[in-house]
Amino acid sequence: METPRRILVVDDEETLCDTLGFNLEAEGYLVDTAYSAEEALTHNLADYDLVLLDIMMGEISGTQLARIMKSNPATANVPVIFCTAKDSEEDMIKGLDMGADDYIMKPYSLKAILARIRTVLRRTSGAPREEPTVSYKGLVLSARNRSCTVDGKEVKMPKKEFEILLKLLSNKGRVYSRAELLKEIWPDEVVVLDRVVDVNVTRIRQKIGEYGKNIVTRSGYGYAFLE
Repeated sequence: METPRRILVVDDEETLCDTLGFNLEAEGYLVDTAYSAEEALTHNLADYDLVLLDIMMGEISGTQLARIMKSNPATANVPVIFCTAKDSEEDMIKGLDMGADDYIMKPYSLKAILARIRTVLRRTSGAPREEPTVSYKGLVLSARNRSCTVDGKEVKMPKKEFEILLKLLSNKGRVYSRAELLKEIWPDEVVVLDRVVDVNVTRIRQKIGEYGKNIVTRSGYGYAFLE
């Protein structure tokens, strides 16, 4: 019998937090709740399969907590879904660039959030389909360690940037449309705009130095990594 997945719900709206926790337990998940980021940090965050995280909280915001998690090797790979009333494109891009796996705007339906949770857990719990290491000359990506090195020097890269580069580098010569990248990197995400792909690609090019020129733009369509 499959072990139930553990989820931590962090939201300072106590009624919403408890209601969501109750409904997730009814779906078969093991659920803990925390009414603040400070309370969340009293839990062993590495034990969870997913964290649902409100952004606008007290002394420590949801984004600060996510940053703490992503900077700690023990929790860096724990999936995070932001649940927030902040709905500007800037907020969305900031959250996704930080490494969030999804971004859900309040008010949300229970049906929608359950679908997002299933999608993220399915994507993050399965065995990786990518080769352990993919490379082009001095550009090397490790799918297993989620690391990028350029001519022997490690380059820090948020989760979504890494996944885009891994997708392009693993399929050299193939042109991916923006729609394809959105679907594969942000599956079932309804708030991500084409512009987010462009922003991430621009940042990737800047970070990988001379290899940035190998990521070419096909006007009106998308991107490819060419040798």
